[in-house]
Amino acid sequence: KRVLEEILKPTLKGLQSEGREYKGVLYAGLILTKEGPKVLEFNARFGDPETQVILPKLKTDLLDILNTVIEGSLHKINIEWKNNSAVCVVVASGGYPGNYQIGKIISGLERLGKMKDIIAFHAGTKLQDNKVITSGGRVLGITAWDKTISKAKERAYKGVKEIYFEDMYYRKDIAVKAIK
Repeated sequence: KRVLEEILKPTLKGLQSEGREYKGVLYAGLILTKEGPKVLEFNARFGDPETQVILPKLKTDLLDILNTVIEGSLHKINIEWKNNSAVCVVVASGGYPGNYQIGKIISGLERLGKMKDIIAFHAGTKLQDNKVITSGGRVLGITAWDKTISKAKERAYKGVKEIYFEDMYYRKDIAVKAIK
C-alpha cells in the first residue's frame, strides 16, 4: 500500500502534471528500508526475474492487456489472476555479478521441461551446435507455481536440481522471508 501511495501514484501524477502521456510497462526497482520503500530505478520494461513470477499467476491474456493499454482503455478490461503462488530461482554463472565464464554446456533442460507447473525462462543462454550453453551472468530463471508459496518454493528448487552446468550458482534463501 505504501508503494502505491508514496511512489507509484506520485510518479504518475508527476508525469501527468508535466503533460507526458505514458502508455506501457513501468517497472519500479525498489528497496525496503527502515524508513519505508525507496526507489532504486525506473525502467520502461518488464523486470527480470520479477515478471517471471507474475506471468504464471495471470489468467487474463497478456496480449489483451497490452492492447488495451495501447488503446487507452485499460479500465475496460477485467484482469483476472489465478489463485496460486509462484517462486523464481535465478541460476547464475559462478562469479556473477563479477567475472564469470560463458560457453558452459547446460544439461537437464529436457527433464525440467517434463515437470508439472514449472518453466525455465532463458536469460544468459544461447544455442550453439545444437547445445544450450551459458552466454551471460544470469542464465535461467526457474519458476514454479503451486497452491502455497512453500510448495512453489519446493517445486522451484526441485527444478533447479535438474539443471547442471559447470560453476553454476543459485541462492538457497529465495522465498524464506515470505514463508515466515
